[in-house]
Amino acid sequence: MRIDLHTHSVVSDGTQTPTELVQAAHDAGLDVLALTDHDTAAGWDEAARAAEATGLELVRGMELSTNHHGRGVHLLAYLPDPTHPGLAAELARVLEGRGSRGPAIIAALRRVGIELTAADIAAEVPGRPHVADALVRQGVVASREEAFATYLNPGRPAYVDRYATPLTTAIEQVGAAGGVSVIAHPWGRGRRDTLSPSELERLAGLGLAGIEVDHQDHDTAARAELRGIAGDLGLVATGSSDHHGLGKVNHALGCNTTPVDAYERLLELAAASAAASSRTTPEVVPGVRT
Repeated sequence: MRIDLHTHSVVSDGTQTPTELVQAAHDAGLDVLALTDHDTAAGWDEAARAAEATGLELVRGMELSTNHHGRGVHLLAYLPDPTHPGLAAELARVLEGRGSRGPAIIAALRRVGIELTAADIAAEVPGRPHVADALVRQGVVASREEAFATYLNPGRPAYVDRYATPLTTAIEQVGAAGGVSVIAHPWGRGRRDTLSPSELERLAGLGLAGIEVDHQDHDTAARAELRGIAGDLGLVATGSSDHHGLGKVNHALGCNTTPVDAYERLLELAAASAAASSRTTPEVVPGVRT
């Protein structure tokens, strides 16, 4: 079985519809796919219909925007009830912040001589990747990576901060909503100091279920060390592509995958969390396993 537990559609900052993403995953030889758009479950229903049509096993998830010790950390949430009051309130607050962030970024770009309008940004709730794509379409930069490095990263002229849920609160709310949480690419983008082994141990004690070990942001040494930490702490070690369609290079579907035993354990933890929460949580869309 080939299992990819971290992907994005056009519902957040990917470039494929949920249907196109599921079909692409099927065509790439995947057996299991998790749709984890940023801070939203809006693509779940469409992805489920596509998964049923193709025979792909689908895990409903999302990638939460969180803050930890002043740094942004992404938290993958699998199979939570998105209507849980605490989780729903945090998602609404994050999306509200993203909605106000777009106009502020446009204003900042204008101050450095780049004319961009809301109509140029093809997204209902624009985030920095959507702005980056607009800058690529207008020929200001050649890629998303250049847009972030030149204009949109912290310290660059068009960076605008926004609300993100405290990481410990997000872990708590995902658990209360009957789901399980896995920190995405924990040591990517210089976050090792923020998510040190001792800090990961503390978060495991608060309910963290796993860490994403096999990811393009981690080199061989980081993967080996993170895998050891996961084993020592009893955390699930996952692997995934963090696929964004054409929006992110070097993240092809299935470029990293999760072992079957780790996936099965994650599902067991999700089932236990759902039972403990007494919430009606989403089910995995069953697929044809190979």
